[in-house]
Amino acid sequence: MESWQEHGRTLYRVKGPLCPSLLVNQFVYHEGDRPFYAIVKDVKGKLATLQTLKDYSYQKNTVWGITARNREQNFALNLLMDPEVDFVTLLGQAGTGKTLLTLAAGLMQTLEYKVYSEIIMTRVTVPVGEDIGFLPGTEEEKMTPWMGALEDNLDVLMKTDDEAGDWGRAATADLIRSRIKVKSLNFMRGRTFINKYLIIDEAQNLTPKQMKTLITRAGPGTKVVCLGNIAQIDTPYLTEGSSGLTYVVDRFKGWGHSGHITLTRGERSRLADHAAEVL
Repeated sequence: MESWQEHGRTLYRVKGPLCPSLLVNQFVYHEGDRPFYAIVKDVKGKLATLQTLKDYSYQKNTVWGITARNREQNFALNLLMDPEVDFVTLLGQAGTGKTLLTLAAGLMQTLEYKVYSEIIMTRVTVPVGEDIGFLPGTEEEKMTPWMGALEDNLDVLMKTDDEAGDWGRAATADLIRSRIKVKSLNFMRGRTFINKYLIIDEAQNLTPKQMKTLITRAGPGTKVVCLGNIAQIDTPYLTEGSSGLTYVVDRFKGWGHSGHITLTRGERSRLADHAAEVL
């Protein structure tokens, strides 16, 4: 095994029978007294190059006041904060932190690092119950009822800055809202997003064709993040196998600029965790 330093990270070149089955941007870990977490950077035959991760569970590495609460969240933040990764898919049941981590990483890179000019959030408007009819207002206003998840997560992210006081928080809230645009899927065809951070929420309700339409909107400097839970498909025409989310995860496997994480541990509350298990 060789090891060397590059850009403040340690890299290892390992050899073994497992190496050919590894994929680029796959995460590997070894728990124990000295846990080891790494990402696969390169695979050539029986040789694989592993790079150590940045530890986002550390208080000094917070992302917009958020730290990773478990191993998978740490992996997810490593992908979300990596400018070399253009496409990220996050799967996980309710309360695993998909939207919160994605928004925190988006705000950090849009407002602090100025990597992206704005965050665009879109989701499929499939009602869970009966439809409530037409919604009044502009495109943005019509999408507001569908964006409860965005509002809930923004509330958490706004509270992270305790020293700012009420005025500071109100100013931050206005700044954040001005940088987050909510778009409907229906008007996406023909658009190009340049230097945007595009979040596709509830992506399990998309067909492979809709997914292609959305991801091909990405222009230079744009990052696309797909969030979803395969167990919660609300569209009667899609199954776990035919969902666009399953399709893109499979097709992007092993591409050097994409990554996929399945978040397993619920971090919402003991009630939500228990409900997800027993119901």
